Amino acid sequence: MGIPLSTIFDSWFSKKEMRILMVGLDAAGKTTILYRLKLGEIVHSVPTIGFNVEKVEYKNISFTVWDIGGQDKLRLLWRHYFTGTQGIIFVIDSSDKERLNVAKEELMRLMGDEELRDAALLILANKFDISQVTVDQLISKLELQSMRREWFVQTTCAITGDGLYQGLDWLSKQFNKRKN
Repeated sequence: MGIPLSTIFDSWFSKKEMRILMVGLDAAGKTTILYRLKLGEIVHSVPTIGFNVEKVEYKNISFTVWDIGGQDKLRLLWRHYFTGTQGIIFVIDSSDKERLNVAKEELMRLMGDEELRDAALLILANKFDISQVTVDQLISKLELQSMRREWFVQTTCAITGDGLYQGLDWLSKQFNKRKN
């Protein structure tokens, strides 16, 4: 009779798991963001060949973040990491105006995949401290208003950490909304 106390305790204090795929063009700052979230410091990295995977604990969620290389040849491999993905962090170098169209094409291809239809989409507009583009311009250039899913754009600076936890807050809310 009744709910066992251990069940209530577990629901309050146990960590929920969320699988995140972090992708974007090369040199957007994905690995810097990952280790800034994981370690709280800047880790100098080389271009990712393959992937990095880390658990990032935030609030009551344990995010397993798969940081996949963004070089042109590696983008074709992204689909091999889709299974079980609940959230996508698409990192954009917002200071690289010349490649915004390439980023848009990759984002649209990614979001068109049936296996990711239920994944929440967080776009981190990285390097926003040196960017000459506004959030509204970024939304327009990426044609986000035409997407049939929930998405959120968060401006960030991986070096200082600005905006990173606000992005995780949004992902946490999306995850909790879907679990209820």
